[in-house]
Amino acid sequence: MSSPTSKGVAVVTGAAQGIGKAIALRLADDGFDVAINDISLDAKITKLREVQAEIIQKGRRCGIFPGDVSNEEDVKRIVEGAVHMLGGLDVMVANAGVCPTASVLDYTVEQWDRTFAINTRGVFLCYQYAARQMIKQGRGGRIIGCSSSLGKQAMPMLSLYAATKSAIRGLTQGAALDLGKFGITVNAYAPGVVDTELSREIMGRQGNMEEVIKMNVARSAIDHIGKPEDMAGFVAYLASQEARYMTGQTVGINGGWCFD
Repeated sequence: MSSPTSKGVAVVTGAAQGIGKAIALRLADDGFDVAINDISLDAKITKLREVQAEIIQKGRRCGIFPGDVSNEEDVKRIVEGAVHMLGGLDVMVANAGVCPTASVLDYTVEQWDRTFAINTRGVFLCYQYAARQMIKQGRGGRIIGCSSSLGKQAMPMLSLYAATKSAIRGLTQGAALDLGKFGITVNAYAPGVVDTELSREIMGRQGNMEEVIKMNVARSAIDHIGKPEDMAGFVAYLASQEARYMTGQTVGINGGWCFD
């Protein structure tokens, strides 16, 4: 069982840094025990251990479950490991993703397949295995996926990423309809430009990073790019009881960079 003072157990994928890390820490602040995941690279494991230490300092339990979310056996092991160690599963945050940049003229089939495997199949597998566990428990739950504002408004050199994130919107709607009868809500957050290592790497590929930031701020309603904590605050709401009547939605958290 989760600890007596716990609000429940959350799994967060892609939690070694950036938005995933911020979400894991925020859910711990809100009283959840947290299972954190990222790929099985030494640098990522080191970062996961740092996140784990921060969560434990907050008085919450935390387990590390490395793995590739595009691999079904890895996702099964992540969910089963979280349940075994922490006592159940109440919130799944399918956050992990990658973002190659190229013209549609230049993407390879291998890039296409790998990006869809991580960004789309990975979210599907997290949704599916989390839902099966939540149904088994019989107390409902919250399933939350990472889409992107680029899934609603594409940009040059990012068509592949945009396609994978647009797919999350349809998956989230369909899953919400399938799972509502079990007391499970399914929603997604769609970040805009957020100040993370990944975003800065992507912007660096597009040219002068500071100029790319200025360009994105200029087209937004708010005069700065987002922070990981901005995304984490919204995910915390989706994970809460206050969001019990919200399902099937993909909500842009982008400072007015684009609108539905």
